[in-house]
Amino acid sequence: MAATAFLDALMALPEVIYPLVSRDGRWIAWSWYRAAPTIEVFVAPTDGSTPPLRLTDTPDNTFAIGWLPDSSGVIVSQDHDGDERAQLFRVNVAAPLIMHPLTEPHPPYFLRGGALHPDEQTLVYGANIDEAGQTIEQTWVYRHDLRTGARTTSARPEKGNYLVPQLSPTGAHVLYNRKDRHPAGDQIWLVDIDGANDHEILHFGDDIKTSASWFPDGQRVLVLSEQSTHDRLGVWRIGDAKDAVRWLIDDPARNIEGAYVPFGSDQIVVIETHNATKHALLLHPDTGVETPIRADGITLIPIAPAADGRWIGQVYSATQPSDLVRFDPADPRPETFASISRVWERTTLTPDDLAHAHDYRWTADDGLALQGWLYRPGGAARGTILYVHGGPTYHSEDDINAEIQFFVRQGYNVLDPNYRGSTGFGRAFRESIKVDGWGGREQTDLRAGIEALIRDGIAERGKVGMTGTSYGGYSSWHGITHFPPDILAASAPVCGMTDLVIDYETTRPDLRPYSEEMLGGTPTTAPDKFRERSPIHFVGDIRGRLMIIQGLQDPNVTPHNVDTVVKALQGANIEYELLIFDDEGHGISKPKNQQRLYMALDTFFGATFADTKGTA
Repeated sequence: MAATAFLDALMALPEVIYPLVSRDGRWIAWSWYRAAPTIEVFVAPTDGSTPPLRLTDTPDNTFAIGWLPDSSGVIVSQDHDGDERAQLFRVNVAAPLIMHPLTEPHPPYFLRGGALHPDEQTLVYGANIDEAGQTIEQTWVYRHDLRTGARTTSARPEKGNYLVPQLSPTGAHVLYNRKDRHPAGDQIWLVDIDGANDHEILHFGDDIKTSASWFPDGQRVLVLSEQSTHDRLGVWRIGDAKDAVRWLIDDPARNIEGAYVPFGSDQIVVIETHNATKHALLLHPDTGVETPIRADGITLIPIAPAADGRWIGQVYSATQPSDLVRFDPADPRPETFASISRVWERTTLTPDDLAHAHDYRWTADDGLALQGWLYRPGGAARGTILYVHGGPTYHSEDDINAEIQFFVRQGYNVLDPNYRGSTGFGRAFRESIKVDGWGGREQTDLRAGIEALIRDGIAERGKVGMTGTSYGGYSSWHGITHFPPDILAASAPVCGMTDLVIDYETTRPDLRPYSEEMLGGTPTTAPDKFRERSPIHFVGDIRGRLMIIQGLQDPNVTPHNVDTVVKALQGANIEYELLIFDDEGHGISKPKNQQRLYMALDTFFGATFADTKGTA
């Protein structure tokens, strides 16, 4: 397949986001990335009897966030060009493409979540707005009367926080998290739907993260909480004393990173991650019996039971596009899966067109074992690119990444590293980034990865580049301002932080506690750390080539980061290229823009490596 045809095919290869099975088990809804010019919502019957049906068709990205209580339709969230100021709509399965607005368009605040009460007249969500309509630092919990438009506060956390309130299946209570005590911790609160009896129910330490979600009965709460070495899993019941959790799994050898109880099931789906690979099991909350759900050579994530008793799951690998399938938990072999999303029918690609992800290991400067995914072209490589994931509380998997697949097809080696601070390797590894804070040893992990590739004869000195979005963009900025050109010859940060003070001051208010957690304070309480770890103060040291990419609607890492660094680059007489997208937010998501970006990056890295005489 020719390069242009391959890129066209990649830009049309759908990727499943947020799959949700209806309460009655008859339908599954999801957002499909690249199935249209923007992200759109699709739905299909869980028995696989008909192809997917498109529920939305809009000029903006639209996400499925929940089913209506009677399973007749879906609540969807839509922003404008990635500005993250969401409007909620109701879309009925029986009347696709008709979007009934539930909240105001283009709000001046950030809205989080959105669940419809069984009375079908009350909407519950979080928003950083007060009763007078003024935007505030905190995210408050609201109930919104759809008949009158009146919005009433149910809970008022004291400090800013990323908060998605969870309405109980019965509609009686709302579960939500607070960070009032410490930016690194979460406490779980419960409030009645009418705003009465707002109280803390789970608190295991000011700086301890705890998450919680409802059982379908609306009486029990599934709890995941940190310990010093691991996360433990348990159950709390309404009416029990505070913190009276019955712990089901409390084992330092187990790395639990997700758990939920779907409708139609009496078992908990538990997701454990080891060496950046997810493994699922079903856990009975009463007997403690565990049933592993493993599929050879592929990741299988159970979602929920279908109405007929079989299960719906999501499967993927670097050579298997994300697919929604029917499967039998007693026999989860890939050859027995029945596709619901029918993804292979929507692409001209085959598994042979896609590059495999190879497990690659190296050692950090301080001896820490590190892992990443290495992709290699069929012939001699033109150079090597580090594709650095964002987060940093996230990890890369054996999964299809269109940008990586394009780079490999264009003749580059690609390393997708899981540096310290990534999930997927246990709590100690995840928390280790806090020892130094952003811009510390996690950045030397990336350099050590480059040096390992050179030692192994995979990469050549002077022919290594770096790119990534968000924290991957920050890492790209750090690398080009700190690494010599024989280690890093070119860097292309996408929506990356340049001045951590500017970033803190201009980002969404609910993200500031994360910066405080990672840097050990605010720009006022830890000014030296914020300055020392800001790439903008080291642009005069840049010796490699630089391309800056930014979405102008980004509310997370705002364009102020670019404005300030461009002035610094010009003041230091450092050359750079600038690629701006007017209609993108935090990351470049629209296929037409991704195609432009990928081709620009290929030209940028290709020209850099062609001008460099590499050495092993």
